[in-house]
Amino acid sequence: QIQLVESGGGLVQPGGSLRLSCAASGSTSGLYVRAWHRQRPGAQRELVALIARNGNTNYADSVKGRFTISRDNTKDTMYLQMNSLKLEDTAMYYCNHRQLDLPGGQTRDYWGQGTQVTVSS
Repeated sequence: QIQLVESGGGLVQPGGSLRLSCAASGSTSGLYVRAWHRQRPGAQRELVALIARNGNTNYADSVKGRFTISRDNTKDTMYLQMNSLKLEDTAMYYCNHRQLDLPGGQTRDYWGQGTQVTVSS
């Protein structure tokens, strides 16, 4: 079982920055990827950024050049540095761990409780 705890959300003005953190605990081994997702009011949850265990990253087009996903393996913590924030970045941000190497080729998702990011003037 894996537990994920997000922190770092808050209220920020347009153009500002925030850094989200996701601390993982439990049995984190094997093949997996971690990601940040967000859910804006009235919308479906969407992928924001993803980082593989080998460090490869991928970003949604809407955040490329503004957001940076990273990880500290010594702390088993993932980060999302968000710069040049826009009104449309307002959302609940969720940390996700997807285990890829389960028997039978199955995967399993773990989620944090979410942290609210509000961009407003």
